[in-house]
Order: sequence, then C-alpha cells, then structure tokens
Amino acid sequence: MMTDEARSTRRQVLSVAARAALVLGAGSVLPANDQPLPIIDTHQHLWDLKRFRLPWLDNAGPELKRDFVMADYLKAAEGLNVARAVYMEVAVAPGQRQAEAEWVIDLCRHGGAPTVAAVIGGSPASNDFAAYIGQFKESPYVKGVRESLRRGSSSDSSFRKGIQFLGELGMSFDLLHGPDLLAESATLAKACPDTRFILDHCGNADARDFRPGADEAAKHRRKEWEDGIAQLAERPNVICKISGVVESAARNDALDKPTPDDLAPVVNRCLDRFGPDRVIFASNWPVCNRGGSFGEWVRLLSPIVAPRSAIDRRKLFHDNAMRFYSLK
Repeated sequence: MMTDEARSTRRQVLSVAARAALVLGAGSVLPANDQPLPIIDTHQHLWDLKRFRLPWLDNAGPELKRDFVMADYLKAAEGLNVARAVYMEVAVAPGQRQAEAEWVIDLCRHGGAPTVAAVIGGSPASNDFAAYIGQFKESPYVKGVRESLRRGSSSDSSFRKGIQFLGELGMSFDLLHGPDLLAESATLAKACPDTRFILDHCGNADARDFRPGADEAAKHRRKEWEDGIAQLAERPNVICKISGVVESAARNDALDKPTPDDLAPVVNRCLDRFGPDRVIFASNWPVCNRGGSFGEWVRLLSPIVAPRSAIDRRKLFHDNAMRFYSLK
C-alpha cells in the first residue's frame, strides 16, 4: 500500500512534470524566462588508464573499466550548458596522488576545457599530509581534498589535525561514506568549525529504500539516513552535493530506468534540510552512467526542482558553486 508520504511525493512529481517539459530543452535547465541556466558540475571524474591506476576499477564492472577523457566528457555534457567543472579525485593508487594533482592543475591552467578547479586526493591523518597539501596553498586551482571517511576518524587526533589544517589553508574536505557515518561526520564538522565540508552524493542514500512497500530493513536504513542528514545539516560549515541518487535508484533491468518519483524523496529531503544556499549540483560522471547518462540525470532532476524558485534553482546549478569554490 502506498504511504501518505509516497502519495504526496508522487503528486508533486506528476504535477510539475508537464510544466517542466515546457521549460526544459535538450536537457538544459531553464528558468521561467526560457534562458538556459549555466551549470557548474562540481563532481567531474576523468581517467586515463595508461596514465593512472585506479584499484577500485578492478571490481567496478565493464561500464566503467575503460578510459574516460575530456573528449568523452564534452560529448556527455553536450547541450547541457555546462559552464565550468570541478574535477574530483578518482582514488588513484596512493603513490600516484602527487602526479594526479599535478596533471589536473596543468589541465586547469591551460584552459580550453570547462575544468577550472580540482579536489585532490590526500590522507589527512598521514604524517606528511601538511607538507603534501601545503605545496598547493598558493594554487588557485586546488580547492580541497577527498578521502573516504573511515569509522573512528572523528576521534582520531591526527586526522582532525589534518582536517583543521585544511581550514587554515582555506581548503575544503569532501565527505564520502554511507548513511551509517553521517552522525560521525557531524561530530567531525563540529570539531573542525573553521573547515568547510561537502557531503558527497546526498550521503549515499539508497533511493530504492524510499519506494512504497519497502521492507523493515529498508525502513531502518532510511531512518538512519534521515536522522544523519538532519544532524549534519545543523552544522553551518557543511554543504550538500546533489548527486549520486540516480546510480542508487538504478534497477537490475536495464529497461526499467529510474524516474523522478524514485529520486524525489532523497533530493527534496537534502534540499529542505540544507536550504537553498548550501546545496550544489554534481554529475558524478561517468559513475552516474550506472543509472543514467549525464543528460538523463539532469532531466530526472529538473522536474523535481521545478517547483522551487528560479533563484533557488540557479543557486543549486550554478551560483552556490561559484561562491563556495571562489570560481572566476
């Protein structure tokens, strides 16, 4: 039986779908005056397997275990009005992090592509972290660091020290983990109030847990995620990246694609909890291809956010990222 909340979400999605169709061209997000909104993609992955080794790709499946270079990205983003992109580290082998950072800085410096900034890989708890990240303190392109959060990191003094040093440098830290570590991230953000944090992929909620008829295990995961999002959103130094949900909503049958109904509960909860000034759009390309192309992700998201004001939609897709990353 469909719950009242599910009915409400479905009504909201269906009621805006027709209106959204009138203002959406070839995947672009359009405000009321029909002028395309520029998009800043805050989570762009690129990898050349001849240059870097990505150990996690060994178990990633054939859809990702190949090169994804700038020409591929430009093709995927065609027609979406992507004005700028922020490169996100791709979990190369630890010994290649320096080379990855230097490579992406060179990409940003030489222009000719939308990539204008980067979040690089690094280990805040390591003894050489200050020296490693300190070398980039004058770079206009390096905006922050990402490493998957491990349980217990918030109480690790070495880790906290590294995170606090990022704040001293004016850099951010991306939070990458599942719903079970949202509360720990909130503790970490509270302990490091001068460092800015970005929650990746809406905290990696499983959109399938929000479908009508979910079992008790799914309801438990959903409650854990909702409570964690509420705690993290209370920290003013944390923003949320609206991404990752199309992948989690993907079903086994390739003919059964995710719909706005599947994604709306996760997206709307994050937008409402963090507010219009602390959310940014991201593609997570090419990982998003597990659930849909870059263009399909934009087209799925657009009717969900259509009821919100043109100003708030522009903040989500462009303005907040410009401000948060100090882009030019």
